[in-house]
Amino acid sequence: MSLTGIVYRPPYEADSLLLEVTRGCSHNKCTFCYMYPDIPFSVCPMEQVEADIEKAARIRPDVERVFLEHGDAFVLSADRLSAIADAIHQRLPRVKTIAMYASIQNIRHKTDADLLRLKECGIGGLDIGVESGLDAALAYMNKGHTAAEAREQLLRLTEAGIPYSFNAILGCAGSELWRENADATAELINAVQPHLLFVGTLHAAPGCRLYRDMKSGAFRECTTGQLLDEQERLIERLDLCDTVYFGSHPSNIVPMQALLPEHKPEMLEILRETREQLRGRLDQFPVRGGEGSILNR
Repeated sequence: MSLTGIVYRPPYEADSLLLEVTRGCSHNKCTFCYMYPDIPFSVCPMEQVEADIEKAARIRPDVERVFLEHGDAFVLSADRLSAIADAIHQRLPRVKTIAMYASIQNIRHKTDADLLRLKECGIGGLDIGVESGLDAALAYMNKGHTAAEAREQLLRLTEAGIPYSFNAILGCAGSELWRENADATAELINAVQPHLLFVGTLHAAPGCRLYRDMKSGAFRECTTGQLLDEQERLIERLDLCDTVYFGSHPSNIVPMQALLPEHKPEMLEILRETREQLRGRLDQFPVRGGEGSILNR
């Protein structure tokens, strides 16, 4: 609906109605990000949002899930999000969930009462780029939060009953700290028990600082073997009660979807089999295409 520029969404939002309520990203400083380099952050006029909802009611009257665009729509105030949710429910009465990208900072700026109110409005399915539980990696990636802050804010979401996806990035601490990254990230994930764990692998595109740092050698990326080792170490240390593991992003050497803890043994066996199959290339770096897709799998 009246979407501006390139549109990004989580893969599991493929059937959702995409509704633009902001443009760009309010943070837009992550070292690895290349999504909105030329789109200044702005808030869409409510009149535009309402017109798009009206159009959607004619085109997709039976839609049950809406994803708010762009980069971190949860930056909007609770009042604005509530007004958008009310407009959606008035014209699209079958909608059950209103999802969006969010950041730890976005959560921090809302009170507990705000979160409960947004839950009642049908807001959930927040897609949160936590990325790591290692403070050194978070600082380099310029995420704007620490592991302790992430833990605090994610537990607030859980307390409010708002489901979310914890997004983690394999390799984001580089080749020297992959073990520490796996351990710290598993510790944070275990502490917050997310409903959905989205796992991707670090990759860079021209235009972001990470790309320049990789080219200059300032950031030493993980080899194929290290990425497999980090993924295995992370999964080994996960102690989850009921979490969907969504690791089908094309950037991953071993794409997989599973339930944890049920499928942990099978996941680890697949990783070990893959390591054996790639034993002649473990010291090499993955060759990547668009969206980090691996071309020499």
